[in-house]
Amino acid sequence: MIAQNESRRASRVSMAREETGTTTAKADRTLEDMGYTPELSRNRSIWQVTFMCFILSSVPYGLSTTLFYPLAGGGSANVVWGWVVVSCMIFCVALSLAEITSVFPTSGGVYYQTFVLSPVWCRRVASWICGWSYVAGNITITLAVNFGTTLFFVSCLNVFTDSTGTGITENFQPYQTFLIFLALTLLTHSISAFGNKWLPWLETFAIFWTIIGLVAIVVCLLAVAKMGRNSGAWVFGHFEPRSGWTPGWSFCIGLLQAAYATSATGMIISLCEEVQEPAVMVPKAMVGTVVINTVAGLLFLIPVCFVMHDLPYLINLASAQPTPAIFKQAIGNEAGTFCLLIPLLVLGVICGVGCATATSRCTWAFARDGGIPGSKWWRTVNKRFDIPLNALALSMVIEIALGLIYFGSTAAYNAFSGVGVIFLTTSYACPIAVSLFFRQREDIKHGSFNFGIFGAIANVIAIAWSLLAIPLFCMPSTIPVSLQSMNYASVVFAGFVMIAAVWYGIWGYHNYRGPPTDAVEPYDSSSSVTTPEAAAEIPDKLKNR
Repeated sequence: MIAQNESRRASRVSMAREETGTTTAKADRTLEDMGYTPELSRNRSIWQVTFMCFILSSVPYGLSTTLFYPLAGGGSANVVWGWVVVSCMIFCVALSLAEITSVFPTSGGVYYQTFVLSPVWCRRVASWICGWSYVAGNITITLAVNFGTTLFFVSCLNVFTDSTGTGITENFQPYQTFLIFLALTLLTHSISAFGNKWLPWLETFAIFWTIIGLVAIVVCLLAVAKMGRNSGAWVFGHFEPRSGWTPGWSFCIGLLQAAYATSATGMIISLCEEVQEPAVMVPKAMVGTVVINTVAGLLFLIPVCFVMHDLPYLINLASAQPTPAIFKQAIGNEAGTFCLLIPLLVLGVICGVGCATATSRCTWAFARDGGIPGSKWWRTVNKRFDIPLNALALSMVIEIALGLIYFGSTAAYNAFSGVGVIFLTTSYACPIAVSLFFRQREDIKHGSFNFGIFGAIANVIAIAWSLLAIPLFCMPSTIPVSLQSMNYASVVFAGFVMIAAVWYGIWGYHNYRGPPTDAVEPYDSSSSVTTPEAAAEIPDKLKNR
């Protein structure tokens, strides 16, 4: 009987391995049909993809480090309803990208999708703009995550005060903060580089850590509440703009918190070539994670709003990090407060690892098509670690260089988070727009996900959100503006745009061809006549475009 059970168990394991091998081979064939040679290991299952997508946002952590913006924008009502509004917008973005990714699952992501969906006359320029936006967005969001964790850590230390009530890090010099940021950046990128095969386990741990941490935070805050609890009417209805902007625009400025926390939604596409069934798994993970994040965000934000007090004090904190102060108001004990902040700090580190991983993949994918100066260096895959190590190092160096802005402006974090949202939002809008306006969503009909009229409505909402986000998050969070409080997102944005434009003029115009065109050009309606032999090799999902 035991031998029979062992035989059955071995048979099930063998069948599972055979099924996994079949799906992996199918995914590799699809990638080859799109013009690429598989180079990365497909070591992520559907749950691991979902977990990875979840930690890219790390909602409780992301909402904690940017809580200042909605508090200044309008108080508790801005916090709660701003999160709901942006979550609905991002759900439409995720739905739109899920449809397109189910047809074109590659690490090139939105950049590749923009190329194959655009008309021949503009596809090179369109994919160049999208590719640079996607890479710049990944880099600056990763920078924002690591810098945000740094500032949050420094503020968490401030819950410990001396006899005069001064926090132990309140007199930190900029170079001290920068050194912490440097150490954290090296740590997250090192884990991504040398621990690649263990990352799925780290992502799985992050899910359970988030659940446990969220429960602990909510229970402790509401149960202790040393300074009392606000009423439901205050939490959901109190709107008190203190940004200096007009009330309506002030509310919109406060949306940066929610936009930042959800901006990584499309970054998971960069890992398509490490997923067993990317055409199915990645779209499901994107859409499903937005729903999970929305619920998790409300479970965190609503209790925080119930226990926070003295808005003017929280908004005027020199650190611009009110979350540790709110926790201390509620707990009333330094050690207890710091312990309750540890789950958020750990999530910040894990989020940094996830973002560094996704950034290296999208940088590598764009480089292998010649979109980045020195592409021959950045498009290689390190065989020992099975990752694009050079691309990872490149993105890390750029992040550290941009971090030097902090020496000139203590509002640098505002620039990093704002420009990351701007670039990623722009890159997400590119394939959605060309699919809707140039192809009338014809390609979507051949994918695993087609939401019909609801998909078209989601496309329109996603594009409208993008048009609002780009100018909105270039604005300073408060007025009047000084050199220190200026939002330098527009400066960083202009810098990347200038580099992209100059490199296109010098090299791209004459040399850049975009993704491998042998997978798309033979059957483009405006190209030369296709031979029967070439037509026979065209993938069905692309032939019917």
